[in-house]
Amino acid sequence: MDFCVLGTLEIWTAQGRLALPGTRHQRVLATLLLAPGAVVPMTRLIESTWDDEPPATATKQVQNCVSALRDRLADTEQRLIVTDGPGYRLVVTDEQLDLLRFTKHVTEARRLANEGALRDGVREIRTALKLWRGPALDGLAAGVLAGRAARLDEQRLDAFESCVDWQFALGQHRAVIDELAEVVAENPLRERPHAQLMLALDRAGRQADALKVFQQLRVRLAEELGVDPGADVCELHERILRGENRPRRAKPAATDGLDRAAKELAAAIARQWTAEAEMRSLRRPKPVPLRWSSTEREVAAAASAVLGDPPGYGPERLVLSGDLTDVVAKFRQVPSRQLVVLGEPGAGKSVLAILLTLGLLADLPPGEPVPVLLTMASWNPHHEHLDAWLARRLVEEYPGLANTAIYGPDAGLRLVLEGRVIPVLDGLDETSPGLHTAAIDALDQAVGAGRPLVVTCRGAEYELAVRAAGSFLVRAAVVEIEPVEIEDAVEFLTARRRPGETRWHPLVERLRQEPAGVLAQALRTPLMVDLARSAYADPATDPGELCDTARFSDRAAIERHLLDTYLPSVYTRRPSPPARLARPRDYNPEHVERWLSFLARRLERDRTRDLAWWRLDQAVPRFVVGLYLGLPPALLFVLTGLLAADPVTAVIYGVSGGAAGLVTHSIGRRPGPQRVEATFTGISGRFARRFAVGATTGTCLGFGWSLPIGVIGLVAVVFGLAVGVHVWLGTPLDVNRVSSPDTVLRQDRAAALSFTLAFTVSMGLFYGLALRLTQDEPTVQILDSSFDLVLSVAGGIAAALLGRYFAPKPGTVAYGVAGALIGGRVIQDMSSVAHAVVAGGLFGLAVGLSVCLSRAWGAFGCTRLWLAARGQIPLRFMAFLDDAHRRGVLRQVGAVYQFRHARLQERLADYVPA
Repeated sequence: MDFCVLGTLEIWTAQGRLALPGTRHQRVLATLLLAPGAVVPMTRLIESTWDDEPPATATKQVQNCVSALRDRLADTEQRLIVTDGPGYRLVVTDEQLDLLRFTKHVTEARRLANEGALRDGVREIRTALKLWRGPALDGLAAGVLAGRAARLDEQRLDAFESCVDWQFALGQHRAVIDELAEVVAENPLRERPHAQLMLALDRAGRQADALKVFQQLRVRLAEELGVDPGADVCELHERILRGENRPRRAKPAATDGLDRAAKELAAAIARQWTAEAEMRSLRRPKPVPLRWSSTEREVAAAASAVLGDPPGYGPERLVLSGDLTDVVAKFRQVPSRQLVVLGEPGAGKSVLAILLTLGLLADLPPGEPVPVLLTMASWNPHHEHLDAWLARRLVEEYPGLANTAIYGPDAGLRLVLEGRVIPVLDGLDETSPGLHTAAIDALDQAVGAGRPLVVTCRGAEYELAVRAAGSFLVRAAVVEIEPVEIEDAVEFLTARRRPGETRWHPLVERLRQEPAGVLAQALRTPLMVDLARSAYADPATDPGELCDTARFSDRAAIERHLLDTYLPSVYTRRPSPPARLARPRDYNPEHVERWLSFLARRLERDRTRDLAWWRLDQAVPRFVVGLYLGLPPALLFVLTGLLAADPVTAVIYGVSGGAAGLVTHSIGRRPGPQRVEATFTGISGRFARRFAVGATTGTCLGFGWSLPIGVIGLVAVVFGLAVGVHVWLGTPLDVNRVSSPDTVLRQDRAAALSFTLAFTVSMGLFYGLALRLTQDEPTVQILDSSFDLVLSVAGGIAAALLGRYFAPKPGTVAYGVAGALIGGRVIQDMSSVAHAVVAGGLFGLAVGLSVCLSRAWGAFGCTRLWLAARGQIPLRFMAFLDDAHRRGVLRQVGAVYQFRHARLQERLADYVPA
């Protein structure tokens, strides 16, 4: 049972609101509620019940009121209203009385604020303020109760004013202007909210409005009380006149870097998804209408839990409905800002997520979290906490966040932990089915304190997971996308019909005559309606064939047909306008279907939707990858051995280098692409440290090969430069650099070529000098003086360090062993400088190529050639993917592509080439 006094006195039970007998009974109950757990003497109950002189039977009437209340509250055992000595005592818990909950939240908020957790304090005190539904004891505040009600209202104002002060400290001046204006209008003589409104307006650049508020306050105080505003307000007025309250941009603050990161992140996300929305025609004048409403599935909390009301208050189910035009407004009406969007495959969940993100960004108040749209397929709740995953994905999609010089350390993680982002997570159903229940439970734990969140999921999968686990998002509104209406589908399909064109008439008539028929069932999702219009866009096609019940006996047959005809219709050859600079390439639809089917099967096998170019080699057997990545450097090592010594040396060089590459690329996992760009500022310290590491390595190699002191110095400088020059490749300067497949490819190519050139020059120079200038020193030689243990150790250590650039575990060991075998082979000094230079160049190229093929870009290049030779992908693979994106077959999500819908990927994966 819940008692509410912060507004009109109400009692709520599990069955709903409980009516009270009359005003006298309400006043008795209100007096008891205002002193929960304490004995209220009969004299105070009498004073509260009658405004004027109480009657002689007042005591008896109060006793009758208490008895009636007990009956109404089913308190037959007198455990709720207890007779205690000279009066009565009401026994309630903190959760049964909104006044106690308000006090508890305010106390906690002040504690958090005192500890410096202002954002958490604001969130807590806002929860307290939501308990108010009007003036305290509205309708009963008379006589003795009036004073207590006034004190409660004063506590409410104090809490609100404290909240505003904390929001000011967070820089959220604009966010509270409207609320302050309402409070000032309701309390025209209260100075503190006037001062806060003046400060908020001034900080928002509205100096004239701030001065106007002061003038209105001064006039009211003079006319009604005959006094002037207090000294604090007058001093604030003077500061506004002098312009001293406006924030100075040069003033440093601890959150400057994070504020900048949030601001630039919002701009980058807006540009990213605006471009994607335009590419996918999501904002064309009349898209397929998409409507949604509260789900009927048993997967959502009660309305009171979602709205933050007392348990049992209001209806059991939350009633929400709308379309794409008002989803932002409805989302902001949910107190927790938590929303789960359900829908069947193709219903438009991803479209709603994109447009919700763009809508929130289009009207983003200062200080409000930034919506970040991410796909959920890569999250494993058993291995990674939601916050850690969000932070990692933020830095992957917006690599500028890793720039500590601008945004401070761990900017991505701090944005998540400080509540500066709203995760918009698309595709919970795209995670492994075994993870659904764990993911829902992890989401609820992570956002249980009221953090905003949006999640999309297929309805059946979400319901199954909730029923299996028994857990769900307890503060989230759950809505479901409704099927497309028949007339909406008709309007969309015939929108581009030419005057007099009748080929759509049979389909339209069938839809209207059989609204529950097979055809109508197939065209109930925006995806299928859109595919139907694309499939029959050509005037030579006949959409009426979908009415053939013999050919299309069920919904699945129609959907398969639309999916099968989609690619041929999209890749139909059409002439380009003469003014177009870049003419789209013509592809054979059969080739396109074979290529995309190969990619779809790989994605289905790996249970992912992310088509990442740097993972393309996962479509090839690991042993084959090891062969085509390990053999090219091995051939260069063979040529080096032949030129430097003899066939035996060539075999040792080739087998050692080739085996190391084969093992490394067969069982190892190379690092992902580097998201970097050239930078030349703030690198002196890092350059010096890296130069020292490289110089030390070169020096050790020089002494190991007994090179002259001067030559050792030269080798040390070259190795130092080779290692140090990599600091020129730094993290992108700002968050505005959004990851995309092309940009990530270009950045990793720059990094790979930088590494390749550095190691080619340094190792080639060293090897050439070693062949020509190695001094005859006593060493530990075995195998008839053909193998030198000292040189072997030096070569092994150097190669092991080099192997760290390949794959940390197998690369270090495999290339360490290869380096020991190659380095220990005793070779006679070369008398020819030309031969030494050529041999050194070949050796440097072999090492450089090994480094290049260990990078994502290098491996991708070889894999692309291998698969293209087998006819599984086109040779110009990235150009093909970009063209598919422009045609709407693929969508771009950060650095990866995805098929426009999972249904298309699943259908293409079933395709068997002829």
